[in-house]
Amino acid sequence: MKVELTRIRIKDDMSSRVDEWFATLNARKAECIETLEREKMYVEAIFREKIGDEEFLYWFSIQGENAESIETSPFPIDAIHKAFGDECVDRTRPRVDIEASMVMIAPEIGEKIVE
Repeated sequence: MKVELTRIRIKDDMSSRVDEWFATLNARKAECIETLEREKMYVEAIFREKIGDEEFLYWFSIQGENAESIETSPFPIDAIHKAFGDECVDRTRPRVDIEASMVMIAPEIGEKIVE
C-alpha cells in the first residue's frame, strides 16, 4: 500500500484554468471514479492552496501495489487530466513528495487495500 501526499506548483496566471479543470472533474465525477479500479486507487483527494502569488495543488492518495499508470489509461477523463498537467503544472519547479510520519488505517479497510 502507498500513502502519498504530493505538492505541485501551478504556472503563473493559470488560476482560471485550474477552476475550469476542477469544474470538469466535479461534473464528470462518475468517470473519475470509474478510473480508480485500474489505478488501485482507494482514496484520492486534491487540495488547492494560494500563497502570495503562487498556487499549489496537493494530491493525497492511498493506493494499492502494482497499479496501472495514467499514461496507459483508456479513459477519456484521464486524457483530460494529463492535458491539464501538461498545460498548467510548473515543471520548472520540482514536485514535492511529503513523507508520511505515521499512517493509521482501520484494519478492515487496510485488509481490503492489500488484497
